Amino acid sequence: MRGFRRSRASRSLPSGPPPLTTAEVAEAEAELDVRFPAAYRRYLLQVSAGGAVCELRKSADGWWWAGDHRWPRRDLLRVPFPHPDDYAAADDALDRCEPRAEEYADAAAFDRAWRAWDAECEEFEDRKTAGAVIAQEHGCGFATLLAITGPLAGTMWWDGRATCDLILPLSLDHAGGARPVTFDEWLPRDSWDLLPPGWGRPV
Repeated sequence: MRGFRRSRASRSLPSGPPPLTTAEVAEAEAELDVRFPAAYRRYLLQVSAGGAVCELRKSADGWWWAGDHRWPRRDLLRVPFPHPDDYAAADDALDRCEPRAEEYADAAAFDRAWRAWDAECEEFEDRKTAGAVIAQEHGCGFATLLAITGPLAGTMWWDGRATCDLILPLSLDHAGGARPVTFDEWLPRDSWDLLPPGWGRPV
């Protein structure tokens, strides 16, 4: 695995499908209209199309990652992945706008308003993971994300919205600023070990 060093805390990488060819990677990038982060691109070409990460493969519908259920929103892959700090205020404001039944003359009017608000929330949630793909699924709604586009491309994140409504950086130094790890730094490690203190594995 030339180019992929292991740390003392390394884990054995699971075997997976063979690497992609240069032509296949170029075809996937062209179809998805993105440029894969350099380290991930090397992994696809030198190591595997999957293995430690969800497999990038071509189906009758085109290129996408196996296990990433967000195929219908593949248009968002071209949108830069946002840092969670950038949308925190907007998220709070949207919560405060939730319609209340007592504010409407009848149940039908409230239902229409609530459905419109809920649709806006769904779109907002979709955009929190724009520009990223699911690298690993962990069950119970948890996932490791790989940022593909934008200034954070090539970094790794934890989608913990199932329990805490947060997306967090996976980091080697949460006490010192929580710089998100790169794909190369993450690859030999376990995502659970890169979470903030107190974020242990579920029992």
